[in-house]
Amino acid sequence: MEEHIITLILAGILAFVVVMYVLLDGFDLGVGILFPFLENDHERDLVMSSLTPVWDGNETWLVLGGATLYGAFPIVYSTILPTLYLPLFLMLIALVFRGVSFEFRHVAKSSKWVWTTCFSLGSAIAAFCQGLVLGTFVQGYTDASGNIMVSNYHSITPFTIMTGFALMAGYALLGSTWLIKKAEGELREYMFKVAKWMLALVTLFMAITVFWTPFIVPGVLTRWFSMPTLAFLLPLPILGILTAIIMWRQLMAKANDDRPFLLAMLLFVWAYISLIVSQWPFAIPRAITVWDAAAPFKSQVFILVGLLIVIPIILTYTIYSYAVFKGKVTHENGAHY
Repeated sequence: MEEHIITLILAGILAFVVVMYVLLDGFDLGVGILFPFLENDHERDLVMSSLTPVWDGNETWLVLGGATLYGAFPIVYSTILPTLYLPLFLMLIALVFRGVSFEFRHVAKSSKWVWTTCFSLGSAIAAFCQGLVLGTFVQGYTDASGNIMVSNYHSITPFTIMTGFALMAGYALLGSTWLIKKAEGELREYMFKVAKWMLALVTLFMAITVFWTPFIVPGVLTRWFSMPTLAFLLPLPILGILTAIIMWRQLMAKANDDRPFLLAMLLFVWAYISLIVSQWPFAIPRAITVWDAAAPFKSQVFILVGLLIVIPIILTYTIYSYAVFKGKVTHENGAHY
């Protein structure tokens, strides 16, 4: 019983780490996706200044998530990783080029356009590959007979390609609302327009996912539309719809620069909770539960102690960095670009 409780706690921590990465690194990947649509280098410099203090700290959650998965649920790590080699390899390469562009772009002169391109392409490719990973998890890793499939091309299907573009749109929504929060003048006004388009696109992708998923994931309709489960799950789509409506009104009103970003994150949270509910209690969808995938009890205890030390430290410096660099970014306070 004690072992099951610790496994449940570790699963909850892993879920928390993943959503922290998606929300925090998601908006700066989204900013990179929007980079080519900015008017000039003046605006791009300003945008880079808004990310410089926080982007590398955001990616800490990705490293922590991978380490937690490897230590707490090694069966999941070793089973599904071969299926995801291609998107994960491309994602890491894209993140490397994106990271390098931060350091080189502000000192480059004639080659500035090269690092601008690396930053934009790196952001877009990383976001798309994460969408492929998400879609692969949703569609599952088993064939019609229930056997686990291990193939480098299992992550490339029409559904995963759709989720790749969907996550790009979602990150662009986070990025545009972040720039509403951080920018002034014409750039702020432009981002309000972009955010409305991205919200419409994200809503469309969510609707497509809802109608497509039951055709590729057995049991989803039964789980969501049978009693008493329906009574507990029905609030999730309702909350998602209400959040999208409130966000649209905030974007139309342009009265508050902070709320659109918070509402965009909340929209992600409702979608994330819906995903967990749809797949629970499987660590590998419809194949292996979180308890079957867990590491030995002593290993779980060791990992849990480490996480309880590390996570408060990461949260502390994350909160501190955002507090120190809060407010609008201008060329005066972002002079390092």
